Amino acid sequence: MKTRIAIIGSGFSALSAACYLAKAGTSVTIFEKNKTIGGRARQLKKEGFIFDIGPTWYWMPDVFERFFADFSKKPSDYYQLEKLNPAYSVYFAKDDFITIEDTLGKICETFEKEEPGSSQKLKKFIANAQHNYDVAIKDLVYRPGVSAFELMTPVTIKKLDQFFSTIKKDVRKEFKNDRLAKILEFPVLFLGAKPDNTPSFYSFMNYADFGIGTFHPKKGMYEVVLAMEQLAMDLGVTIKTETDVEKIEVSNHHAIGIIANGKKFECDIVLSGADYHHSETLLDKTYRQYSEAYWNKKVFAPSSLLFYVGFDKKLKNVNHHTLFFDVDFEAHAKEIYDTPQWPKDPLFYASFPSKTDASVAPEGQEAGIFLIPLAPGLTDTEELRSTYFNKIMERFENLTSQNVKNNIIFKESFCVNDFKEDYNSFKGNAYGMANTLMQTAFLRPKLKSKKVHNLYFTGQLTVPGPGVPPSLISGKLVAELIKKHHNLKAHESAI
Repeated sequence: MKTRIAIIGSGFSALSAACYLAKAGTSVTIFEKNKTIGGRARQLKKEGFIFDIGPTWYWMPDVFERFFADFSKKPSDYYQLEKLNPAYSVYFAKDDFITIEDTLGKICETFEKEEPGSSQKLKKFIANAQHNYDVAIKDLVYRPGVSAFELMTPVTIKKLDQFFSTIKKDVRKEFKNDRLAKILEFPVLFLGAKPDNTPSFYSFMNYADFGIGTFHPKKGMYEVVLAMEQLAMDLGVTIKTETDVEKIEVSNHHAIGIIANGKKFECDIVLSGADYHHSETLLDKTYRQYSEAYWNKKVFAPSSLLFYVGFDKKLKNVNHHTLFFDVDFEAHAKEIYDTPQWPKDPLFYASFPSKTDASVAPEGQEAGIFLIPLAPGLTDTEELRSTYFNKIMERFENLTSQNVKNNIIFKESFCVNDFKEDYNSFKGNAYGMANTLMQTAFLRPKLKSKKVHNLYFTGQLTVPGPGVPPSLISGKLVAELIKKHHNLKAHESAI
């Protein structure tokens, strides 16, 4: 009889784990509370527009390739990928922006124009970042966070100092131009932490940015979800949507099943890809590994206020990805991490996928996604959402020298309350737990429960951390751990 595995949630990490476990010959069933799969990477369709509700950046294509290759597949078997040129633009003032193009050579030219002599420094910085990328992405992040010794290799020992300095220190030491420094500090925001609280080793994100580039799957990031769904189903995975898991059943310290929609589903192993904190609340208190005090002390990545906007015309002076750094970066960061409050003058990001992809908006119209990073746990009201939409629209019009407010067909919003309601997200965080020094690798919540046999976890609050590529890796790591502890062997003929 096949080993029965119940997986809670259907985000990237859960889908990844499901594929690996099904390949190992188990019987896998995914239980998803929402109407559609994808976790935070769901999709909004309205009036001919298509929006990615969650992730909009496709970085680290090699991680996606490695995932599909494990099943003798390629991303191109499922979706069409385009490298963006330009990758993105960053506004600093009205009509004043820096554009990051699609090769390091072009980016070096841009830096040199902005700060003479900076191109050579950039080449050196990115060379080190590439070495870190090779160490991290090709090795370290594929370790399960069980022991500190996982980080101790001949290569990492030589890089030990990079775990005790920070991205900000390294960048500001070399680049005196504030605008260039901000561009180099920006990628670590994907790790959910401030540049002055992120170890230097994480400069590998700069290589992902400048060295590899930014891509777009035609029709959006949800195409990756659909690809993984197809792969999972081809492997025999069962997916149940609108099935809300209410409890993880435990007997004699062994997980024996789940209760969902009031019905009991027996299984041999339970794996939760849902929010880690929420997953533990599905257990009786005696079986929980981490207290409320533990979670409250952790540094969480930001939440977000998002707007999905349909415009009845094409917009100008913006690219597919556009960042707005025309306000005080440090002040906004403090309002997220140090004194949590709604920001006085927020940085924001905008994505216009219809600039690249005609399939996501009606002809002659534009799809816009706007994101403001926020501290998790803030009070969230419709009045506040409206106030901040007006704030960023006024700045957007001024910075890009165009009128757009009267061209809005509709707007939908998503914020703290929605992250809590739709994803059971702790304090409504959007990206999981930040990758600070004390929350790296083995110092993150564990993949395997210490208190309940046959219970496992995956996703952004455990290893390796926040982001889509790390989520794919997290699913593989937990699957390998389950295979090891339950003596499962891969069935190569599974597909």
